[in-house]
Amino acid sequence: MRKTSPVRSTHSLASVLAIALLLAGGWTVPSSARDSAAAATAAPAQQDSSRPWLYRNSDVPIDKAWLFGELPNGLRYAIRHNSVPPGQVSIRLRIDAGSLMERPDEKGYAHFMEHLTFRGSKYVPDGESKRIWQRLGVTFGSDSNAQTTPTGTTYALDLPDASPSGLDESVKILAGMMTTPNIVPAAVDAERAVVLAEMREGTDVATRVGDASRALFFAGQPLGSHSPIGTVETLSAATAAKMKAFHGRWYRPDNAVISISGDIDPKAMEALIRQYFSPWKGQGKRTPQPDFGKPDPKLPATVVAVQAGLPTNITVAWLRPWHEKSDTIVYNQRKMADLVALQMINRRLEEAARRGTASFLQASVDVQDVSRSVDGTFLSITALGEDWEKALQDARAIIEDAKQTAPTPAEVDREFTEFETALSIAVENQNTEPSARQATDIAMAVDIRETTVSPQAALDIYRSARPLMTPEYMLEATRRTFTGDATRAMLVIPKAENNAEGRLTAALSAPVQAASDVRLSESKVTMADLPALPPAGKIVERGNLGLPAVQQITYANGVKLVLFANDAESGKVRVNVRFGQGMEALSPTKMQPTWAASYVLAANGIGKLGQREMDDLSNGRRLGFNFSIDDNAFKLSALTRPADYKDQLRLFATKLAFPGWASEPVERAKAGLMAAYDASSTSPNAVLGRDLGWLLRNKDMRFRTPDKAEIAALTPADFRKLWEPVLASGPIEVQIFGDVQAEEAVTAVAETFGALKARSPLPVSDAARTISFPAHNETPLVLTHKGDKDQAAAVIAWPTGAGIANVRESRQMDVLAQIISDRLFEKLRAVDGAAYSPTAQSDWPLGFDRGQGNVMVLSQLKPERVDYFYKLVHEITADLAANPVSADELKRVLAPMGQMLSRASTGNAFWMMQMEGATQDPRIVDAMRTLMPDVLGVTAEDLRALAAKYLVDAKSYSVVVLPEGE
Repeated sequence: MRKTSPVRSTHSLASVLAIALLLAGGWTVPSSARDSAAAATAAPAQQDSSRPWLYRNSDVPIDKAWLFGELPNGLRYAIRHNSVPPGQVSIRLRIDAGSLMERPDEKGYAHFMEHLTFRGSKYVPDGESKRIWQRLGVTFGSDSNAQTTPTGTTYALDLPDASPSGLDESVKILAGMMTTPNIVPAAVDAERAVVLAEMREGTDVATRVGDASRALFFAGQPLGSHSPIGTVETLSAATAAKMKAFHGRWYRPDNAVISISGDIDPKAMEALIRQYFSPWKGQGKRTPQPDFGKPDPKLPATVVAVQAGLPTNITVAWLRPWHEKSDTIVYNQRKMADLVALQMINRRLEEAARRGTASFLQASVDVQDVSRSVDGTFLSITALGEDWEKALQDARAIIEDAKQTAPTPAEVDREFTEFETALSIAVENQNTEPSARQATDIAMAVDIRETTVSPQAALDIYRSARPLMTPEYMLEATRRTFTGDATRAMLVIPKAENNAEGRLTAALSAPVQAASDVRLSESKVTMADLPALPPAGKIVERGNLGLPAVQQITYANGVKLVLFANDAESGKVRVNVRFGQGMEALSPTKMQPTWAASYVLAANGIGKLGQREMDDLSNGRRLGFNFSIDDNAFKLSALTRPADYKDQLRLFATKLAFPGWASEPVERAKAGLMAAYDASSTSPNAVLGRDLGWLLRNKDMRFRTPDKAEIAALTPADFRKLWEPVLASGPIEVQIFGDVQAEEAVTAVAETFGALKARSPLPVSDAARTISFPAHNETPLVLTHKGDKDQAAAVIAWPTGAGIANVRESRQMDVLAQIISDRLFEKLRAVDGAAYSPTAQSDWPLGFDRGQGNVMVLSQLKPERVDYFYKLVHEITADLAANPVSADELKRVLAPMGQMLSRASTGNAFWMMQMEGATQDPRIVDAMRTLMPDVLGVTAEDLRALAAKYLVDAKSYSVVVLPEGE
């Protein structure tokens, strides 16, 4: 059973609930639990032809928002109306064939077929797919995409224009893609080059570790030796005849499911499916699903992978055979209860890591159904330093405690409430759930052989399982979770160690003593435990901020509130607090510990309350703490709800007034950054991620990644020295957008931010107000990476502008960058056989009124193709500066961009972002009004003039990343 709604992320809760609280396993439920489920039970679990196809082996409540149906040829579909976002529709077409359905000589064919299907088909000339979708307003790669997994291939199409003609054309094209792809030798050869490039560009240390872990944990099963990307040998041997055979075997209507959600009439959409998919006929008898095997306890139980650049990590797996289950209410109650038990262990593991009482930086446990191959429990541990044996011992000791001693009722209550809150939030937000998520949920439910239910049904089933969640049951569930037919462990270390595999085997089997100090305090923390704020502030000015529905309220202490009370996203309230001067308040010439803030500020707590107390405080609430640094402001932001936004304001205000300065979060952040640091040299992309932003800003220290010595040298006192005055600085702008009562929100801000003492801005130097670009270099700066020898990356950038004064030009530069990206895609991928990496993007820093941004072009490629890349880019930019783009090319870029803006503008997050800083700079409101015409009104001559103005060879700056030693 999958919920069709978003969930809250707390610790490992996101990964748990994102798979619908329901994972592998299934055991007999005590009669008392069966009785408690009676009210929620809709029907006995049996094959019932009167129930829709998705629910025929289940008794969970049918989600009646969906129209389910089947064609005579076996194709199944599910359709629903949803107007989020308005005027758009999301389509998912899933073929029940992934890499596990491939024969030994077909490895990679399922993914290869995905490429061929998109390249050309009955209604799409070869190589024209991208252009056709663009003309329909679809952004290729985001609105139209596909994913191949071990168990299936899902084609995703998000149509921004749900007009009858657009839908008709899109469904017709999609049907042609499935039934009649253009599988001819020329297309196979062209896409083979792309797939091989994708394999090359995707090969890195993480891929190698993933391959090694798959080979260990699924040894003896097809999953252990099948990666969706395939092998060089099988891909090189692929022919049109072989690909046609694979297509004929698996691409058939009785192996396909279509899920559609959007601003459409389901009956009209059903008619289109019948019109275009009814002629689809399967070839011969349906091929049965292969046997995916089961864990073999006789195979090797341990492996050690030596991978320079990666932190020391241990993964232990308790593996059980996967079996398809009846997705019943009783089954789901059991699984929900099991996950509550698992969450208690994760909380204890996290608390031990926070306190520094364990030898691991991070540890967590998850239960997964993996590709219909195993039902597994996976323990992941990142060691603190090199003593991985102690880290494993400490984690096992915490688990052993959970296996020996039942939790207290208070612990069960805490975790039950946490899950209940997440499910309740899903109910509150169900009217704003996007169509793309709903369509994807159906496809994923089919993949894991389960159902979907409405958010309310998921909450009802969860609550009906509460009587099952006794301390005794939690103990039994924990013991069951850590058993399996096979137990295996993998150790990843950055350098070889003596007898590491033998030591791992010994550590895994060594007796373990239950930890005695890992149970959390049962004392309850409430909002009353936060430091008290002064009396509420007074309002001194009130009016509209450029738009009638948006209010600006000024309080006596200088705090300004931007309030947009609306029900566009029912059940959601977005809070954004901007304070201080952001990057402008930091030194461009001196290294400061800005890099640690996102790891430490939230964990530091408030006053005397640490992170554990803050977790208790948020139990049962939707509270968040996101910190970021903009050009000219620091930001605290959160997505909350009507019942909790006042507490969210209180939390942020007390954080600024009474910040905590515990040392443990600083030390943990340092340890994590030190452990991950070497990974920044393991591939071209990693090197660029570390260094490129700093280089393109003329080595401005505010954008530089710290080195190991700088990380190690950071002390809690240093951290406090920088951030204490920042947190005390002004001005403060509070944005509240969403489902609130306006007067209540005004009062809530008066009682929190309006109550703070008046704040002054920190001094800002002229140098700090300026962002600059490096001087031109005739030959590229060479950086090196320690990854594969056939991987490189090339970058070229040009200086542009900064500040909001010329915001129209900044937006038109985004259009120009997209045109460059499209032309690079055509040349490097469609013609030269590169994968997906070529891209161009414009960075125009609106918050800096002085200096330069940049437009940048980059691609990952083979080292020998670097010179060709620069030649190609120069040809493209020279042509753009000399000749206006064609009307068709401009339309193909503007249509998706316009649809993307239209889609984004239906939500509060978009308008909140557009209005950030408007209380300090009225030009922001003016700029907001011209957004759409600035983008969609650009002409071919505008773009030619921009290219001539900015894409000047004599001003360019280039960087290339080559393999070390080249």
